[in-house]
Amino acid sequence: MKATGTGIEPVKPAKSADLPHYKWAAPLVLLLTLFAPALQAVTLSVEGSRFLLNGQPTFLLGMSYYAGTGAPVEYVRRDLQDLRRRGFNWVRVWATWNAFGHDVSAVDSNGEARQPYMNRLLALVREANRQGLVGDVSLTRGKPEGSLTAISTQTAHLKAVETLAKALKPYRNVYFDLSNERNIGDARYTSFEDLRELRDRVKSVDPKRQVTASSGGDISQEEVEKYLITAKLDFLTPHRPREKDAISQTQAKTEAYLEGMKSLGQVVPLLYQEPFRRGYPFDGGEIGVNDYLRDVTAACRGGAAGWCLHNGEERTGKEGRPRRSFDLRREEGRLFDQLDAVEKEAADRLSRQIRRPFTGLRLNRLNSLLSF
Repeated sequence: MKATGTGIEPVKPAKSADLPHYKWAAPLVLLLTLFAPALQAVTLSVEGSRFLLNGQPTFLLGMSYYAGTGAPVEYVRRDLQDLRRRGFNWVRVWATWNAFGHDVSAVDSNGEARQPYMNRLLALVREANRQGLVGDVSLTRGKPEGSLTAISTQTAHLKAVETLAKALKPYRNVYFDLSNERNIGDARYTSFEDLRELRDRVKSVDPKRQVTASSGGDISQEEVEKYLITAKLDFLTPHRPREKDAISQTQAKTEAYLEGMKSLGQVVPLLYQEPFRRGYPFDGGEIGVNDYLRDVTAACRGGAAGWCLHNGEERTGKEGRPRRSFDLRREEGRLFDQLDAVEKEAADRLSRQIRRPFTGLRLNRLNSLLSF
């Protein structure tokens, strides 16, 4: 696909009057680059506790787009445009997604490319790159019964990450979640030793590809060490508990993660890849706009490198509808047609909310973030 321009409205940076006046350059650069205009040929990299997009420190604001390989091309283009207009710069899509009787996995149970979904994944990543977005490509292990694509062995898992690493090598806007919620003691479980093998297989194909492996729930300090030292992953992706009290703990927990990593002498970005969502049982009732805003604010203040507006099926709805990112076929509608009013308002306000916490931080706090 030849890029002929972004075709979207660039995200405007904060006005100078909204920013603190510092004579030191580094904190100001961080503020100004949180929401860079869309750029083609995005390159994702890591520096300390921060993600870099084309060499500039950037907070990743994401949206779940799990079944993206099952979405029509025009849906993908419009959804990504809508995200970028709202200040988002990251989407999460799965390479192993089978839901509601519709399997859109890009790899099969042996880890080989599966068409047409591998080509659809490549097209999605290409379009995200054109619009200045990062692509999270996630995999999971699963039970082989009744599925032609479930990855149930380490051999198949190694082949799958190798297949994806080779296919996606031209695109520098991508990272891999090697094993979604790898700590859960069911078919998803992936040991730290297996993770290291998976990481090494990807790096043997593409040494600069960033990789992580998500954890269901908070991560203990002992596990943090294993993620960073044993598995040698590039950043951490804890899936925090889905309870109202968890929001009030986000800032302190984030700071504790960073301090814990600092004690190990290895500080990496902390990405909140899959927080709470609407349509999922939530202690204290359904979540609202302010819950999203409070959580992302706390993540920013604590020093997190990114946060995702997670979305999925309505568990109490008829046949799970609206299914949101879990089912993006034409008959279900594109993502922004399936999001409800609360999610749409949150999407409209999140990028402004992220900018606000940084403008109120003291200089020494900004410098401490940058020193990681």
